[in-house]
Amino acid sequence: MLPAIENGFTFIAFLMFLAGGLLAMEKYTKWKVFNWVPPLVWIYILNMVFCTLGLYNSEGVSAAYGVLKNNLLYAMIFVMLLRCDFRKIAKLSGRMISIFLGCSITLALGFIVGFPIFKGSLGGGETIWGATAALYASWVGGSANMAAMQDALPVDAGAYACALTLDTVCYSVWIALLLFAVKYAGKWNKSVKADTSKLEAVAAATNAEVANEKKQAKAADWIWLIGLALIVSALSQKIGLVMNNGLKEIGLAMFDKGTCTTLFVTVLGLVCAMTPLGKLPAVEELSSVLLYAVVSLLATQAPLNALVEAPMWVVYGVFVLAIHVVGMYILSKIFHWDLCMVSTASVANIGGSASAPIIACAYDDSFAGIGVLMGVLGAAIGNIFGLGMGAILHMIA
Repeated sequence: MLPAIENGFTFIAFLMFLAGGLLAMEKYTKWKVFNWVPPLVWIYILNMVFCTLGLYNSEGVSAAYGVLKNNLLYAMIFVMLLRCDFRKIAKLSGRMISIFLGCSITLALGFIVGFPIFKGSLGGGETIWGATAALYASWVGGSANMAAMQDALPVDAGAYACALTLDTVCYSVWIALLLFAVKYAGKWNKSVKADTSKLEAVAAATNAEVANEKKQAKAADWIWLIGLALIVSALSQKIGLVMNNGLKEIGLAMFDKGTCTTLFVTVLGLVCAMTPLGKLPAVEELSSVLLYAVVSLLATQAPLNALVEAPMWVVYGVFVLAIHVVGMYILSKIFHWDLCMVSTASVANIGGSASAPIIACAYDDSFAGIGVLMGVLGAAIGNIFGLGMGAILHMIA
């Protein structure tokens, strides 16, 4: 075990030094290892290792994480969306929804096929189907759906804790694997004869606009954009809470504060992208800085030793993901879906609207809105799908 970092500032300094060091190594050393495993994946993996070794196990680190994670996340989404023209992304809506639902269905297939195989080793007694359905609800729209299912279905507390462990472990490892897979998108797309013309058109149009109007960012530009992103993040969280309270009153409690905030930031960012704010210098650079910061923070809360705390749940999760991958590959062969959209939809299901933009932007910053919109869709249907899964698993049990 490593001695824990006690100071919150030291924690942030270490994360940014690690990320910056890896990026500098890629740029200046030209090591071939970065052709196989890009710096973003190394950042995630190394921080998971350090978390496992206890480097981040202190109150100071927890406090710093709690203060920064959501604040930087919403700032990141806003800045990334400034490059995103919603009028172009809206043309992808039918395809986007189809791929998202394809992910939801293949994940459901994995849960249903695997449940009779693993139910006897998962614990939880006769109500194990409830915890499993709650986990599926989380894998359609995020953790808020899982919490809602705990009230809607009979869920054993111990099984629920194991399901939470599986959720954290698989979510963390899955993001790392999909970031790693970015390098091999060309092989996937060639294998399934993917139609990437629309995605490429979005990226090309957005990047052309940025290139044509690219200006050298000055200190004032950086300060203004950083200040704008942070104040948007702060105000959006206030508005998200108000939205959440209002939606609860009309029976839409599945939209928690995080989802409401993400939805508001998304709409605001997409609107601002069509104004002069979308042409601000340093947008691309700041979005990258925030992306590396957020990925670093997320990885510090994903210990590898969680794998041994609920081993059969983890095996079940791996089985579900294997079915999911095979199913999505078959669907991609039929409908010619590209890896960018499939990966983004997969994380939008398993991680929600806050995580999907990380994968989408690993392909192109202008795809941030795709991930967010997919995640919001998941939050809306996660509870319905979770209740349906509960009914199916109850019959099987």
